[in-house]
Amino acid sequence: MEATPDATDGLVRALPDTLASKIAAGEVVQRPANALKELVENALDAGAASIDVTLRKAGSELIQVLDDGCGMGPTDAVACFGRHATSKLRRFEDLESLRTLGFRGEALASIASVSQVELKTRRRDDEAATCVRADGGEVVDVSPCAAPEGTCISVRNLFFNVPARRAFLKSPATEFKHLVEAFQALALSHPHVAFSLVHDGTEVWRLPAAEGDDALAIRLGALAGGGLDGRLVAVEESTSYLSVTGLVAHPDRARRSRGEQYLYINGRYVKSRSLDHAVGSAFGALLPERRHALYALFLDVDPRHVDVNVHPTKTEVKFDDDRGVYRFVQAVVKRS
Repeated sequence: MEATPDATDGLVRALPDTLASKIAAGEVVQRPANALKELVENALDAGAASIDVTLRKAGSELIQVLDDGCGMGPTDAVACFGRHATSKLRRFEDLESLRTLGFRGEALASIASVSQVELKTRRRDDEAATCVRADGGEVVDVSPCAAPEGTCISVRNLFFNVPARRAFLKSPATEFKHLVEAFQALALSHPHVAFSLVHDGTEVWRLPAAEGDDALAIRLGALAGGGLDGRLVAVEESTSYLSVTGLVAHPDRARRSRGEQYLYINGRYVKSRSLDHAVGSAFGALLPERRHALYALFLDVDPRHVDVNVHPTKTEVKFDDDRGVYRFVQAVVKRS
C-alpha cells in the first residue's frame, strides 16, 4: 500500500491583490456593457444632471463616461481604486436601507485590474482637478490637472492583460447591442438626466433631460422610436411595504421581442422572469400571439424585504415573498 505523503505546511496563502482583482473582474465585468453600467451608475450616484458616453470598437478600445456630478477630492480619487472601497456603507445594518445603485466598492477596482484607466475629477470648490492613471490595477500616476466640475473616467483596452477573457467576447455588433441595452435601461430610469452616446465618432443617442409629470413617457417614447403617443397606460398602486408605478403600452404596441421590457427595483434595473411572466399574464388574450408587452415598471420595496446582492452584477433580486410580489404586479397591471 502506497504511503500517504506528509502534509506540507504553508500551502494556504492569501492571493495577491492584483490576482484577486482579476478574479473579481471575471464576476463583475464579464463584458464591456458591465463596465459601462457600473461607470454610469457611479455618475448617477454622484448626482449628475448630464452624462455623456463615448465608445470605440464596441467598448474594447474605449469606454468613457463624462458627468457633471459632485466630483471627488485627491484622496478619494485614489482611494476609489481600492478593493471594497465605498462611500455607501459604514456598517452591516446599512445594507437594510440602501437606496444607491452601487455600494460594494468592487466595480472600479475590478475594471481597473483588467484595463488602463484614466480618472479626472474635480469638486466645485477645488482650484484644480485630480488625474489618476491606473494600469492593470496599479496606480501609476497621480497629479493635478485642468478639468470641469464632475468626473471623466476613460477605460481603455479592456481585458488587455487577460487574453482568454478578451477572446471570449462576442462580435463587435453583439457587444455593441449589449452596450446599447445597458445605456437605454439607465437612461430610461433617470429621465430628468440628459444622456448622450457616441460610438466610433457617430452619435447614436442624444436624450435631453425630460421635465414634468410626463418625463418617463417622453423618455420611453424617445427610446422606443416614437409611436406611443396616447398608447401608454399609467400604472400606480401601493401596499404597506410595496408600491409600483410606471407605464405599460397598449396591446397594439406589443413587440416581437422582449427587448423593451424594463423592470426596476428601488431604482435598479433588474431581470426577473417571474415578474415578466406576471405582466404578460395580466394582459392575457389581449396580447397578439408571439408578441410581448412593452412596459417600464418601477417597484419600490422596503429594502428589508428584498436582497439586491444575490448576483455579482446586481441584475437579479430575491424577495422574501416572491409569490406575493408576483400576484401584486399581476393584479395592478391587469386593472390598469
